[in-house]
This record gives sequence, C-alpha cells and structure tokens, in this order.
Amino acid sequence: MTQDEEHLRLLSIFHYVVGGLAGLSALFPLIAFIMVTTKVSSLRASAPHGEELPFAFTDWFFTLFISVFIVADGVCGVFMIAAGRFLAQRKHYLFCQVMAGIECIFTPHGTVLGVFTLLVLTRDTVKRLFLPGESSDSPGLLQM
Repeated sequence: MTQDEEHLRLLSIFHYVVGGLAGLSALFPLIAFIMVTTKVSSLRASAPHGEELPFAFTDWFFTLFISVFIVADGVCGVFMIAAGRFLAQRKHYLFCQVMAGIECIFTPHGTVLGVFTLLVLTRDTVKRLFLPGESSDSPGLLQM
C-alpha cells in the first residue's frame, strides 16, 4: 500500500466518524425544538377563559429555522459518510473535493478534515488513483 492509498484510507475512516458526529449533532436542536413547542402548547392551554392565542410569527420562524437546521445537518452528515465511501472506492473525485470544501465550515473537526482532504486530493498521484482502470503504479496524468 502506497502512502497515498494509506492517506485515502485514513481520510475515509475520518469522514465516517465526522459524518456520524454531524448526524448526531442534528439531534441536539431537536431537543430544543421539542422543549419550545411543549412550552408554546402549555401556554395555549392555559389561556384565560378558553381564548385561543394566535400562533405568533416568532413561533413559525423558530419552527421553520430549527427544522431546516436539523434537516441540513442530517443531510451533511449523510454526504460526509458518502464522501468517505467514495474516497475508499476511489470514485467521484469532484464530489469528494466539494464535500471537503463544505466540511471546512464545520469547526473544528470538519475544518481539519476538509483541509487535509483537499491537500491529499490535489496531489497528481492521488488524482491518478481516481481514474477508471488506473492503479497506483501505472503512469499517466489526469487531464482536467
């Protein structure tokens, strides 16, 4: 196993770990979402004389914002895991590069992983590994 193949193997494992952590972190806003909706429901139930309170704009905004955040975090986690799989299979070079750039947003683990992934993927020897039918010992340049 060459050094490039070892680096791709390690990056693949780290993508699985960080992707799992990103998916898990989507559950924390879910807890806040449940707490706030429970509080709003209890306020509505305790309205004086059976009056129904209007659903305020802030309630809708919070519900929409937290829902989008939960879905986006879960989707990013799935995409990170997919990037790890693609790195292990030496497929979808561009997808792996784009995900490495997006991972840089997620500090601190995603930033470190994204930077190292970009550094490894920019090597010509690694680019050759992603070519169909190419192995690590075959000569040739990637035409991009």
